[in-house]
Amino acid sequence: MKKIKKYLDPSVCKIPKSEDEKHSLVDENLQSSDSMTWRIFRIMAEFVSGFHFIGQYEKTISFFGSARTEQNDRLYHDALELARRLGKAGFNVITGGGPGIMEAANQGAQKACVHSIGLNIQLPYEQRINQYVTKGIGFHYFFTRKVMLSAAGQAYVYFPGGYGTLDEFFEIITLIQTQKMEPIPVVLYGKDFWGSLVEYINNIVLKKYGNIDADDAYLFTVVDTVDEAFSILKKSKPRQDF
Repeated sequence: MKKIKKYLDPSVCKIPKSEDEKHSLVDENLQSSDSMTWRIFRIMAEFVSGFHFIGQYEKTISFFGSARTEQNDRLYHDALELARRLGKAGFNVITGGGPGIMEAANQGAQKACVHSIGLNIQLPYEQRINQYVTKGIGFHYFFTRKVMLSAAGQAYVYFPGGYGTLDEFFEIITLIQTQKMEPIPVVLYGKDFWGSLVEYINNIVLKKYGNIDADDAYLFTVVDTVDEAFSILKKSKPRQDF
């Protein structure tokens, strides 16, 4: 029978060569164990504080979009105006708390004198929570923040954005598709940006490969104006559960 050679990666499995090194490795393992334990507690604490925070606010609409959108961009002004109109209709606004579209939505909410809520995370290319947030909380972990964003709104509107925006969009429609979340309004703002993605979903994911049901292509609505978005979002109802 052929013997199988076993290789030990020294970066994974360190073999002590002396008594002193043996004690050193024991100390390293204890420190690593303590670090993991405290990380678990930190994660738990973020979930507890996060759910407590979002539980204080009702009738909320969540805005998503690029942190890179400039203040002179039409989309910035559209997000601001949509948030302002929703605020005047009695809705509070939730964003990721950063710049760009998030800042615009928070500014609109502040102008309407409603709760302007930010669930922030520090990224290398983003500032800390924007100046228009009146109620904010910070997160260290992306996944805890993502759960809070998924649990918070009774409707969602997505402006053009990058990987983060796309990730958050697919997260929500996956939760709705799999019945982990009740059906709620999901609005994609900007046909020029979202049109190609919708075509891909319909023509490739649905028709060519059959990887979703026909009904799954209608879990969201694409709009091109503030009026269209407002008419859908203002009809949203409070969620019953998460």
